[in-house]
Amino acid sequence: MERHRRGAAALLRWLVPLLSLFTLPGAAQPPSFLFGPQEIAMAEPQSFIGLWVTADKSVRHELLPNGRYVEARGTRERAYEGRYVVTGTHIEYWDDTGFTADGDFIDGVLHHGGMILYRQ
Repeated sequence: MERHRRGAAALLRWLVPLLSLFTLPGAAQPPSFLFGPQEIAMAEPQSFIGLWVTADKSVRHELLPNGRYVEARGTRERAYEGRYVVTGTHIEYWDDTGFTADGDFIDGVLHHGGMILYRQ
């Protein structure tokens, strides 16, 4: 067991400086592909924050400035909640139950899970 601890410590001494090369501008930690959503520093552009709805308003995504989102479905106002990160025009979601999803902003419209959501 002690041998594994020494090996892990040596790996971290080598890895931590290397990971600093991958830090996003304005972010405190490396991007999601290196660790996972719980370690992600905020990197989303402010222009995507707000309410996004389907044409019939049955699905509503509220992207909050703190990197959290709330999704409403029909009469369920808080059907899903979790974290999100926007990289360029791509969004990744991690809901609090562990479900993951993604989408893309194309010409000012959010394409997510076969749905099209418009800024409200």
